[in-house]
Amino acid sequence: MDSQQPTVPGAPARCPMHTAEFAADPHAAYDKMRAEGPAAPVELAPGVDATLVVDYQTARSVLQNTTDFSKDARHWKALMEGRIALDSPVVPMMAFRPNAMFTDGAVHLRLRKAVTDSLDRLNIGRIRRDAEPIAAFLIDQFSERGRADLLNDYAKLLPLLLFNRLFGCPAGIGDRLTTSMSAMFDGRDALKASENITACLMELIALKRREPGDDVTSWLIQHPAGLNDEELKDQLVMMMGAGVEPERNLIGNALLLLLSGSSSRGAGMLPEEAIDHVLWNNSPIANYATHYPLRDVDLGGVRVEAGTPLMISFGGANSDPALGAARESLSKGAHLAWGAGPHACPAKSPATVISLTAIEAVLNALPDLALDVSVEELQWRPGPFHRALATLPVRFTPTPGTRVAALHTPAQTTPQTTTAPSHTPVTPSLHPEAKRVRKGFWSTFLDIFRV
Repeated sequence: MDSQQPTVPGAPARCPMHTAEFAADPHAAYDKMRAEGPAAPVELAPGVDATLVVDYQTARSVLQNTTDFSKDARHWKALMEGRIALDSPVVPMMAFRPNAMFTDGAVHLRLRKAVTDSLDRLNIGRIRRDAEPIAAFLIDQFSERGRADLLNDYAKLLPLLLFNRLFGCPAGIGDRLTTSMSAMFDGRDALKASENITACLMELIALKRREPGDDVTSWLIQHPAGLNDEELKDQLVMMMGAGVEPERNLIGNALLLLLSGSSSRGAGMLPEEAIDHVLWNNSPIANYATHYPLRDVDLGGVRVEAGTPLMISFGGANSDPALGAARESLSKGAHLAWGAGPHACPAKSPATVISLTAIEAVLNALPDLALDVSVEELQWRPGPFHRALATLPVRFTPTPGTRVAALHTPAQTTPQTTTAPSHTPVTPSLHPEAKRVRKGFWSTFLDIFRV
């Protein structure tokens, strides 16, 4: 396949961001790029070229500039001209969708207002109340084993199940949506997963038009912006995509920090501090916010052609030595992990509460939690966009899986659940008639809580 731009003699070599080598030490790559200029040529996937901004001030400038840059991927010349295969693993994350992430101007403002107004109805208390039983449910699945993979058994699943709850998903839709979202983020047949997600959300929207509830989907439908079904579907895709993968990585990266080396809980680091540290140093979404120059631009001596992807490295910008004192103090207002400008993340507060609730729940439930491998043995998941662990193996003293039952009857002693293998949820004996037969996590959770 042709690359987007011809190789220019004497130009810096493109950094391949899709390799295991890049995933293992992205900051070394950012430092090398920054030594050459504020931005550098990169390869996001085989045959997919881009320019990556690694300088902090340049990144802020691009994020806030709505005159020279567009977020609309229909400006991506190589994709529009058929030089990028539609089954490329990066296309689902970069191709145009009519949502607030990929639009500009008045269209963006209309769609973003519908999203922000709906998210604003989620108060912090409700988020905690919804997240805590899901955390208890997931911990119950592995607590009797004495070992777990906190990434795939916990951090990955909690945001998926929580979004099912916040979006008002019934059992069948929620099971399929959870499976498909997981497959898309893990790069398993991304096109098919994207199609399944679309089908699930269109079914959910039709249901909520008939039977509205106290949930984000219903609030979007009822918003004065008057979103049609396609617009509704694409806002929901954006909200899940922008929430699930970053939450998984924020929870996982913070737990790693709390459980490793000199930053362990024994050294006194609080979960809130670990979250701030991760946002500065291991941004869950490390490289994204793709912009398309509307004309050829010069970024501090780096020429970027019109219609080519210009991606912001939140990880690279945050590690810029020019930040000085802000980096030293880990000032919350200075890092770019939440973005900046008109497309900055609208869910900063909910995302922080979700991750903090998840981290506190598992640390409190399993007080002797410890890494089951050395930090050096951990693998980072390859991919150009995220800073994501592949696994997070831990060990702890086995404890009865009775946390969910305790939420129902806090003053009573309830029978223990049976031990289950990884990724196989079980139903507490509180509701024996609800025992699962090849059900997914979400339908099993609903059986238990009768919601």
